[in-house]
Amino acid sequence: MSKGLLIVLSGPSGVGKGTVCTALRNCNADIVYSVSATTRSPRDGERDGINYFYKSKDQFRHMIEHDELLEWAEYVGNYYGTPRSFVNETIHNGKDIILEIEVQGALQVKERFPQGVFIFLLPPSLEELKYRITNRGTESEETIRDRMTVAIAELGLLEQYDYAVVNDEIESACDKIQAIITAEHSKRERMLPQVQKWIAEV
Repeated sequence: MSKGLLIVLSGPSGVGKGTVCTALRNCNADIVYSVSATTRSPRDGERDGINYFYKSKDQFRHMIEHDELLEWAEYVGNYYGTPRSFVNETIHNGKDIILEIEVQGALQVKERFPQGVFIFLLPPSLEELKYRITNRGTESEETIRDRMTVAIAELGLLEQYDYAVVNDEIESACDKIQAIITAEHSKRERMLPQVQKWIAEV
């Protein structure tokens, strides 16, 4: 069985990562969504292993100490991270898994899982990015300025990624990402072991 891919989708806050990721999963039901581990309590309707893997802080620290996370961060008193075992199990079962994450987290993943496919989601322009952040109606002027400053710094990290996709229209962005996934599955190094096996069996 051919192994699946770890697809890491990231980009600046407000670029539309979540929307694109949801649309991509709707048009490609075979993609598995990466489930994060967290120390926060489940909310109503959330289920362990579906929404998150719920851990105690001691359990989470044990995962950090034993290198069981591809990335992790602490936010408002709780830990969040990507379990290595879930990702490995999924790709070894031949399924693609997508991880939607902020830029700094993506670079952590690249250090620990360089064979992943790293896609940077770009806005059509900085003006459009600022409009999208402002249009949420939940950010102060100061917060918007801070987010734009961070976004500009993150754009400077584009060279760390394999691909860049402009999120101008959701459907177009999904089509491009799907084309990347198809191309990655057709890479020579992924096909070579099977061909070598055929030759050895002759």
